[in-house]
Amino acid sequence: MFTDSHSPTSHVAARQHSLRERNLELVARAVFDSPAPLSRADVAAMTGLARATVSTLVDRLVAGGLLTELEPVAAARAGRPAVPLVPAPRTVVGIGLEVNIDYLGATVLDLTGAVVEEKVVRGQFHNSDAVALLTELGRLAASLIESCERDEMRVAGARLALPGLVDSGTGLLRVAPNLGWQGIDPVPLLGLDPKPVVVANNAKLAAVAELAGDVPPSFLYVTANVGIGGAVVVDRQLFLGERGWSGEIGHVVIDPNGPLCGCGARGCLEQYAGKAALMRAAGMPDDARLADLAQALMAGETAPLAAMQVAAAALGSALGDFVNLVDVGTVVLGGAYAILLPWLRDEVAIAINDRVLAAPYAPIEVRGAAAGSYAAMTGGAMEVLRDVLADPARWV
Repeated sequence: MFTDSHSPTSHVAARQHSLRERNLELVARAVFDSPAPLSRADVAAMTGLARATVSTLVDRLVAGGLLTELEPVAAARAGRPAVPLVPAPRTVVGIGLEVNIDYLGATVLDLTGAVVEEKVVRGQFHNSDAVALLTELGRLAASLIESCERDEMRVAGARLALPGLVDSGTGLLRVAPNLGWQGIDPVPLLGLDPKPVVVANNAKLAAVAELAGDVPPSFLYVTANVGIGGAVVVDRQLFLGERGWSGEIGHVVIDPNGPLCGCGARGCLEQYAGKAALMRAAGMPDDARLADLAQALMAGETAPLAAMQVAAAALGSALGDFVNLVDVGTVVLGGAYAILLPWLRDEVAIAINDRVLAAPYAPIEVRGAAAGSYAAMTGGAMEVLRDVLADPARWV
């Protein structure tokens, strides 16, 4: 579940004594990456390490609370029963935080990928006060940290997901048009020091959450709320771009003479296929529920169906250009699009395949996201736990 999304994983043993900690990471990753529990002998065979070395390293990981042992399983032939190894539940946890246009929240995941606790606060945060909102989110996160530590879980840190341009080098939020935020340093406002907090774009963290499921190794992830965000995943690694700003598909221009966007440009994709634009075109309030729109679509109401056709054509056009540039074979639709998938998928797929030069030889697949409603929070917590696996010696 927690395979590194930024660098390829290798299960090749490092045999030099000075690289002992690297071998500890190899053993941990072998267990975490396996779809089924492994025994010590399985780990030794997978990594090339000696069985005695593996046993010593496993003992460290078990004592440190990263792995746990299941009941022994009788061997198929004479010998000692195999002891299956699995990630340890409720020992080390990561926290995913998010501010979005209509909610803020936090999710706590343990090493098994299970949700330990989750809190979400609903609201309308367009043009909100960044200091007040991030302070509130910090208080919410602090209460979860206190609860985890009271139950003797160690909190490895947090990832904060924001819907805007996040500088991957400095952690600064350059701009979040739909929140009305600009030039914000979010981490100090949370007040979670000394817990490490890293800031990232919400669509990219949501794409990370998809990696826990059955997705191809390369795909384009697109999510919609009021805004539209995207992320490019290549060989299970996020392609971030030079400053971490890749994937801003919501501001691809569909019509330069179109409606004014919150970013200052005209005719951006968000003005045709964003949630608020969809609601307006369907004759509903901007803040109407997606369930209400889905109900109107199921009833065959004319305006909502027409709005979906316009959105699908615009989305397919933008995605087709994107696919021509990056060459991925799968598009994953998340957020509002996952809920509206029955009325979007076919039309979007047709529009994409009409525009992609290579489509006659390798058609583009369009599928719905599987990570759930708060995928960015889940992906954020997963990223924290990936850091634990990248350096397990710190935790054992």
